Amino acid sequence: MKKRIGVVGGGSWGSAFALHLGRLNIPTKIWIRESDILRKTVLSRENAVFLPGFIFPENVSFHHKLEELADTDILFIAVPSQFCREIYRRIAPFISSGHIVISLTKGIEENTFKCMSDVMKEVFGASALPQIGVLSGPSFAYEVADQHPTAVVLASDSIDIARKAQHLISSHYFRVYTTEDIRGVELAGALKNVIAIAAGISNAFEFGSNTLAALITRGIAEMKRLGIKLGASPETFSGLAGIGDLVLTCTGQLSRNRSLGFKLGKGKSLAEITASTKQVAEGVTTTLSAYHLARREKVEMPICEQIYRVLYKKKKPKTALKELMTRKLKDEYFIHEGEKICD
Repeated sequence: MKKRIGVVGGGSWGSAFALHLGRLNIPTKIWIRESDILRKTVLSRENAVFLPGFIFPENVSFHHKLEELADTDILFIAVPSQFCREIYRRIAPFISSGHIVISLTKGIEENTFKCMSDVMKEVFGASALPQIGVLSGPSFAYEVADQHPTAVVLASDSIDIARKAQHLISSHYFRVYTTEDIRGVELAGALKNVIAIAAGISNAFEFGSNTLAALITRGIAEMKRLGIKLGASPETFSGLAGIGDLVLTCTGQLSRNRSLGFKLGKGKSLAEITASTKQVAEGVTTTLSAYHLARREKVEMPICEQIYRVLYKKKKPKTALKELMTRKLKDEYFIHEGEKICD
């Protein structure tokens, strides 16, 4: 039987993913929240706001009621983290243990500091808990839509579910790897956005490759430290969800978080930046969550802490940079369970 897939979220990534599924000849329903965007997309078969220039195949249909996705076998959720809990609540009435639900969200829930898989488990409950997965990795929506060769990783507590989805959605330009480290993949996908904001600030100051290399290297060290403390596998941070996505978001021109950091470095306020676009930079809320998670877990994350102070305490980016560079000197590595980890 051919699988029926639903994509919840009509932003750039949700649209690109639905487009990709349609190209694989999979009947796909996409839920679009904004009625004006939905109306125009139905007429033109193009999401001109979030994914201009690409026409959806005929087997992709557009919907405004979540209930219309109830007959799908697999749901991919592509909405910003701050809206995920409400979306999960709305789909819960038609979700059962026979469904597969895969998160495409790269963020941490504000206030609870939970990853999306944990929020799903909480909302759906044990009796109706679907088979859950997370898809992450270096994957700009536009480049996936334009069929640039892309590699991502799909994580699930059930490796069988991960492999089932892997074979369903892989193509000649979209290669999917699998892992059981759902915690590491989620944390890596979220935390790299914070470091990307720092990279954007660095670009605004016209610093060169030395600075960017240091940010990426020390950024992955921070991500790994927190990940290990929260039960993730260290190896995940050296893979596609970790260093792969971090390099992309810190260097790519299409990175929203890098762009936001650049504007901060040029003197714009966070309020000015967020008011000027419909696109969500997940790093803003993730910075808040990462800061409080690090404090709760007693994990040192100096880059994340300084970005938190720039975003939420109106600290000058140049002051934050100076404090980062003049901290107490230390060794590069510490030993964790017999393995050297960046300190």
